[in-house]
Amino acid sequence: MVQQGKGRDRAGVVAGAALALAGLVGAGGCSARAGAAADDRAGADVVQRAADVLAVARSSKVVTSMTMASGGTRVTIRGEGGFDFVRRTGQLRVVLPKDAAGAEEHRPITEVLTPDAVYMKNRGANVPADEWVEVEPAKLPDGNLVTNGATDPLVAAELLRGAHGVTYVGQEDLGGVRVRHYTGTADLTAASKGAPAPIGRALAAAAKAFAGSSVPFDAYFDDRGRLRKVRHRFDFANKGDTVEVASTTLLFGFGTPVKAGLPPKGQIYAGTVQ
Repeated sequence: MVQQGKGRDRAGVVAGAALALAGLVGAGGCSARAGAAADDRAGADVVQRAADVLAVARSSKVVTSMTMASGGTRVTIRGEGGFDFVRRTGQLRVVLPKDAAGAEEHRPITEVLTPDAVYMKNRGANVPADEWVEVEPAKLPDGNLVTNGATDPLVAAELLRGAHGVTYVGQEDLGGVRVRHYTGTADLTAASKGAPAPIGRALAAAAKAFAGSSVPFDAYFDDRGRLRKVRHRFDFANKGDTVEVASTTLLFGFGTPVKAGLPPKGQIYAGTVQ
């Protein structure tokens, strides 16, 4: 009897432990799901506030990459420079790939970015070497997200105001910096309504140009909520073909002073760009 009692006690302990373990596993699963949902909700806020946090960071160095693929052809345009997120101005040196402009080599394009206009030097074959081309992003079909070979870093961040369906992927190492990786889709129309007027007009124009107003993205933020990298994917039609564009912007060296002076009015080209 005593042995049977001990057996029943032992069986009860084992059964109780099994139930407790099952409860812990179940709770852990619920906790993990709840934690993931919380990360996604918090991530949406982090992503949508990207431009605001960059304004607090004031400025940064910038590296851009834009890859275009169509009909089996793929070209990549690269740029580097700096951007002042308070003044909303910056300067990039954009390098075209060989044969992208019908020649073996093409001079790098200097781009001065402002809220209302983009100024480009070495932009067209018929433009004098010492003159600049002025373009208003809001008047371009794509809001200058793709046209000039580099997405304006501030516009890339402002586009994230329209982020939805944000999912937290996890932590990664980006150039020695620990970052949080999020994916989602940015709606151009929604972003245009939340962005400052000049950028909002450009994004509104872009919403009509691409194959739908939704833009998939991957965004990476450091522990201070600063955008470190963002990759947008655009699709648009060109003479019956679909052109796929992946635009990537890297931000680092926060606080670095940025020189981006406007060209003299007498050096702005008034002719037609070829």
